[in-house]
Amino acid sequence: MTAIEAAVTDAKAQNVKVLSVKHLTSVTDHLIICSGTSNRHMRHLAEEAIKGLREAGLEILNTEGMDSNDWIIVDAGDAVLHVMSEEAREFYQLEGLWDIAETDEA
Repeated sequence: MTAIEAAVTDAKAQNVKVLSVKHLTSVTDHLIICSGTSNRHMRHLAEEAIKGLREAGLEILNTEGMDSNDWIIVDAGDAVLHVMSEEAREFYQLEGLWDIAETDEA
């Protein structure tokens, strides 16, 4: 997770947000959501995240949308990166869907 966050931050991602979701799903532990300024910038962010993961010796399970103008996903198992255009990010509101605090109530 740190490798992804560092890579996209270094590549000038906008509005980087890391959400812990392990209390909500067994699919992943963290979602990293960021915005790019263009499809070229978004692709660069995803490529830098992949490079950072590989350098850290971590596996990339899947990528989707590398040629998309709206949304690119990099799945690293314990962490999933969502690189989004500002328009897509505003429309889908992933932070609102997933940013639910863990409670002590059972």
